[in-house]
Amino acid sequence: MAAVRRFHPMPTALLLLLVLLATSSVMAGPMTQDPQGFHGLLWGTALSHSPDFVLADAASRIKGYEIEDRVPRLGDTPVDLLRFVELEGRFARVTVRYHGKDTHAKVMAYLQQEFGPIDRSPGAYTRGAGQQFNWRGSETDVNLTYDATRERGFVFIDSRLLAPRFNDMITDSSE
Repeated sequence: MAAVRRFHPMPTALLLLLVLLATSSVMAGPMTQDPQGFHGLLWGTALSHSPDFVLADAASRIKGYEIEDRVPRLGDTPVDLLRFVELEGRFARVTVRYHGKDTHAKVMAYLQQEFGPIDRSPGAYTRGAGQQFNWRGSETDVNLTYDATRERGFVFIDSRLLAPRFNDMITDSSE
């Protein structure tokens, strides 16, 4: 009688982790100057009081705003979405969505100009199907994720003080 092979999830999980690490890279850089917000708005500001914004998305404690009557842009680069997110009445996050290799290069150039260069030390890896870049300041975190296969990118610019409340709200609603 032949021996039955049992499935062991740990080796498969380890293999998946190794594949992900081989196809993605994470580059971090120190933020040269923390803007303490974005687009001239300080973290914690109430966006609902600004005439420049229009409500685009609303839940009970989270509201998304866009700049009224403008093509969304990150710096001079047109993007698919530029959303300012208010959490419990306080500006906490900016979400950017874009597509295209050329747009990605422009977004990277803008972020490096605004927040500082990424780490390009020997051994640093910036190519692959999935790329992730981070800048961390005293009050602001910036995270860019780019899928080179689909040529799609996402940028999150967060208040370090307020953004953890998004996770708290997920935990609160699951109880």
